[in-house]
Amino acid sequence: MPNYSGKWKLPTVMQAEGAGNWPKRPFKLWAWGFNDNGQLGLGDQISRSSPAQVGALTTWGKSTTNGWVDSGAIKTDGTLWTWGRNSQGQLGLGNIIAYHSPKQVGALTTWLEVSAGEYHMMGTTTDGTLWGWGDGKLGGTGHGNTTDVSSPVQVGALTDWLTVSAGYANFGSIKTDGTLWTCGRNTSGQLGVSDTTSRSSPVQVGALTTWSKVVVTYSMMLALKTDGTIWAWGTNTSGQLGQGNTTDYSSPVQIGALTTWSASFSCGGQHGGEEWTLAVKTDGTAWACGRNEFGELGDGSTTNRSSPVQIGALTDWAKVSAGRRCSNATKTDNTLWGWGQNNKGQLGTGNTTYYSSPVQIGALTTWVELAGGAERQHSMAISN
Repeated sequence: MPNYSGKWKLPTVMQAEGAGNWPKRPFKLWAWGFNDNGQLGLGDQISRSSPAQVGALTTWGKSTTNGWVDSGAIKTDGTLWTWGRNSQGQLGLGNIIAYHSPKQVGALTTWLEVSAGEYHMMGTTTDGTLWGWGDGKLGGTGHGNTTDVSSPVQVGALTDWLTVSAGYANFGSIKTDGTLWTCGRNTSGQLGVSDTTSRSSPVQVGALTTWSKVVVTYSMMLALKTDGTIWAWGTNTSGQLGQGNTTDYSSPVQIGALTTWSASFSCGGQHGGEEWTLAVKTDGTAWACGRNEFGELGDGSTTNRSSPVQIGALTDWAKVSAGRRCSNATKTDNTLWGWGQNNKGQLGTGNTTYYSSPVQIGALTTWVELAGGAERQHSMAISN
């Protein structure tokens, strides 16, 4: 197993329970929003405007993901489960059949993390291997080709992969040595390697060994360094890179000069560069920049921002997750909040009303994790 000692830490799910062990506490999985392809995992294709529990199990781990029309989650026994549309084999089940309820992917019990892009998924296992499956266009699954695969295929032979995030036909991943690697679609410089040439095998972003987390959406990426600085690159049509302009960048550029960004940050969006950035600082304040047509920045307006603006004045934000024109967040009291577009009930507020400022979702105080993902109109979260 890779050496996670020193400055490199296991993902939160493993830190909390001890290296090599999945959490044994009862975690419930919830879903809401658009459900045209059964992506909520509730056994039907009926959309929901309030959180609905996925089955009756309380054995879900904290790694969950939302894709465009599919979802995935890892259980406490290390098994991987997926559901939703399966047009390119992105569910990893060896076929292209859609499923409206969770189905186990293979027999492995060593899955650590899963991330869904638009039509592909990426995952890591506890032995440090990286896996990709689904739509292979532009090399987005990392196998050195553009072939679709309907079951997980290992990316190379290395065993030093730590974390991964999938976007639109691409992904970003960090190794245990703190290096950052990207692969796939690069039409806007979103791979961060100073050009716009797509890659079908992972390529290193610069030579730094201080990267700790990366998140990916349609045509941009965000990454955090161990010094608390946050960096962005790719499309900047709406000011989503936080540079005070709308210039695209094909190499990482720092957002401001602060060194107080936490590991909770996200980017959301859709085709055409309509993207935005959400991030939490170590003081518990939440900030956003980029596209804001539907109030997805949460600052009470619908004005695009090319530099980060604070979301309200609260200092108790814990985690954020951006989707397609909407956002979700948790506070330190484990309440759940949402804002932005809500035409499919994706905010979970029990209606289809749009909100440009955060509104609480229900009354529960047991939310512990939000699902990540790209271009989604549905949401998932984990509760105790």
